[in-house]
Amino acid sequence: MEKDHPYFRRKTPEEILNELTESQKGKLKLYVGAAPGVGKSYKMLQDAVDLKKEGIDVVIGFIETHGRIETEAQIKELEQVPLKVITYKGKKFQELNVEAVLKRKPEIVIVDELAHTNISGSVNEKRYMDISSILDAGINVLSAVNIQHLESVNDIVRQITGVKVRERVPDTFVQKAHEIQLIDIPPETLRKRLRDGKIYAPEKIEQSLSHFFTAANLSALRELALREIANDVDERIEQISGDLINGPFGVNEKILVCVHYGPTAEKLIRRGWRMAHRLKAELYILNVTSDNGEESALNAKKNKEWHMLAQQFNATMIVEERGGRKPAKVIIDVAKKYKVTQILLGQSARTRWEEIRKGSIVNMIMRETSNIDIHIVADGR
Repeated sequence: MEKDHPYFRRKTPEEILNELTESQKGKLKLYVGAAPGVGKSYKMLQDAVDLKKEGIDVVIGFIETHGRIETEAQIKELEQVPLKVITYKGKKFQELNVEAVLKRKPEIVIVDELAHTNISGSVNEKRYMDISSILDAGINVLSAVNIQHLESVNDIVRQITGVKVRERVPDTFVQKAHEIQLIDIPPETLRKRLRDGKIYAPEKIEQSLSHFFTAANLSALRELALREIANDVDERIEQISGDLINGPFGVNEKILVCVHYGPTAEKLIRRGWRMAHRLKAELYILNVTSDNGEESALNAKKNKEWHMLAQQFNATMIVEERGGRKPAKVIIDVAKKYKVTQILLGQSARTRWEEIRKGSIVNMIMRETSNIDIHIVADGR
């Protein structure tokens, strides 16, 4: 075996330090479902009870039973860390008490509702950030989330259900999970559980059956969950088996997402990340600005959202002034500079007449570049 082969090279001190740091962190196990009521919290608690019987120190940091009798029955056998009470606008709210969990320092802690947004006044804005702090302290975590809360599938879920999910978790956080377990039941079984009052209060049942919990919605969400978990399994197998001769597939792919101040920019970014993730590619996000330097409050808000998504997806955000160039020329210049192999554009807002007079952006890019694939994403929301 050649010692100087790039895949058998000696690790740098920084790489060794990073590996040691990661090994000292707690491990995260996620229970993922297609919809509320599939049994994520129940299975998580059931596993915790079994672990306790084996002599492992496991406690509850936060659990949401939604009044489900079977779930509540599992809690009795487990120690609960007191919740943190926060007063906001005259009302009291209970949140995960990160400080108390760190002080208690169990081997494993249950922290339900991964996508939850903490009440104003909490240390962190989101619960997954709380979990990161706990993992950093070397404590293992069991948590649960529904597939619709993943950032990258937001547009797909909205298209399936008509519902815009506001509480979302970065895919990059979910990928840190040491183990992901899919909790899956057939749509009709889930609808029966709903009709039997095992998921929501009686007054919510009929509305839920005819809106979010339709057979079509549940089937589509189930398929989405199965596909996402299958992709995760494939990636883990690839990481374990490796390809030491050829290296990771698609390592040279570079994807450029071009966004403007329209309604579909976030959808384009999420689509770009999904492509980049599957191809193991680098992701770039380009915003072409006008030369006058003026920016409306709405555009400033959009820019902030794009930068946040870029950070979540480990993407490089590029803000480029036109400088008298046509938008297509800016895209071409950036694509050549970063050696981009694929470009994502939104469906053109120009009319056919404007394209005849001013020229198609796609045609110009194709004329002046080579070996770059161009993807046009439909505007449908």
